[in-house]
Amino acid sequence: MTPKHPDVVVTLTGQDGNSFAVLGRCREAARVAGLSEDEIAAFMDEAMAGDYDQLLQTAMRWFEIR
Repeated sequence: MTPKHPDVVVTLTGQDGNSFAVLGRCREAARVAGLSEDEIAAFMDEAMAGDYDQLLQTAMRWFEIR
């Protein structure tokens, strides 16, 4: 499955895996890639709507995760 924004690469392997760290890395990668604040807010809302698994699944649907 191709992510919504395959040009936004987020490295999670070997990094702090807590929810806030994952959200921060995703948000920063999205900003650097030039996504609008509305698009970033939509990602954040979806990612925070459930548990940790929901966060990771959302990140994988939106971005290229490594």
